[in-house]
Amino acid sequence: MIGHQDGFSVYSTLARNRDKLWFGRLCGESVTANSMNQERIYYFDNNATTRVAPEVLESMMPFLTEHWGNASSAYRFGNHVAREIKVARAKVASLINADPNEVIFTGCGTESNNAAWQSALLTQPDKRHILTTSVEHSANMKFGEELRRRGYEVTFLPVESDGSLDIHLLEKSIRPDTALASVMFANNETGVLFPIDEISAICRSRGALFHTDAVQVAGKLPIDVRDSRIDYLSLSAHKLHAPKGIGVLFVRKGAPFTPYLVGGGQEKGRRGGTENVPYIVGFGRAAELAIESLPVERNEVRKLRNHLEETILVTIPRTSRNGARANRLPNTCNLAFEGVEAEAVLLLLDQAGICASSGSACKTGSLEPSHVLTAMGLPATLSRASIRFSLGIYNTAEEVEHVLRELPLIISRLRAADQPVAADREAAGVTA
Repeated sequence: MIGHQDGFSVYSTLARNRDKLWFGRLCGESVTANSMNQERIYYFDNNATTRVAPEVLESMMPFLTEHWGNASSAYRFGNHVAREIKVARAKVASLINADPNEVIFTGCGTESNNAAWQSALLTQPDKRHILTTSVEHSANMKFGEELRRRGYEVTFLPVESDGSLDIHLLEKSIRPDTALASVMFANNETGVLFPIDEISAICRSRGALFHTDAVQVAGKLPIDVRDSRIDYLSLSAHKLHAPKGIGVLFVRKGAPFTPYLVGGGQEKGRRGGTENVPYIVGFGRAAELAIESLPVERNEVRKLRNHLEETILVTIPRTSRNGARANRLPNTCNLAFEGVEAEAVLLLLDQAGICASSGSACKTGSLEPSHVLTAMGLPATLSRASIRFSLGIYNTAEEVEHVLRELPLIISRLRAADQPVAADREAAGVTA
């Protein structure tokens, strides 16, 4: 196994070469057929964000060009906009089988998560404990650390080597002063699913409110808040082919809630700020399309993911899967390639027009190993050698075959390039 610094030097060389290429383009040098405006993009990073569906963009355009009034206005020009927000709210509610009155539009998934956590604490001042997991999205990990600095207690539960959670440990960890338990519906890096219905029932029986970050699940698997004990649930539109900058917080009727953003009384006094009408309308249309495409996600996308993953595991030696094989999202594949650095792999994939990631897009650029993979017990060398491929409804079999042609060559190239370095380190008595 190569050392982190050795791998980083390969990454740095590739990065410098890429910077030279872009500098040459800026200076007017001739550009080959691989230039960005001609190159085909093979997009396998749908857990980071998704392309806006043409139908979604079409639904939004009238509210950017014609119906641009303020929904809070008293005149008809604003009333029409308010009615469209109501329609969009009902569409998003249908996606999770909620009552439209339980749906609050927010600015993003992070805001929804923060609002749920803060609400649970401020409405129960005698309870100062939050229970969550060690593999949550950074939105919750960082907010948990911030709450600790404010004097609250936050417990980050460990996970098993396959990314699953010990439900019995969670139940034992709920205390009389636990205001909220928050467990993500599915992990954004590995796709591992958590038994949310069971967890929410345990929390209800123990007197703790329950929140789940369902950002990665909406549009990939069915969500039914009516048949669960979920008190708060977060969504983000850009994960299901709508624009960035619009999210939702589901608040079950009767669950305590206090606004995170206080302002002009929009969203029935639950979230201040002028409504982002075009994006709300787009979210509504995306929710409709997501319901229609659920069979595609569960069947066709799963087949493509399985073919990609199984072929890689067979054709590229010293490769392993991170996370559970069965109990995960149908689109997500996280693999560790021993002997390489993920950042170098990603740069070479990028040169082949392939977009993938080494984990959460919110932590891209960090040289620290993934907190998710670390919590699962992976050594730092394997964590830094891990790549996530996340597919979507627009991916094709042809695109998967392109990855399967390019990736083995890339891994072989990087491993071969490192052999002299590894030999020099071994001769010097330095271990990775």
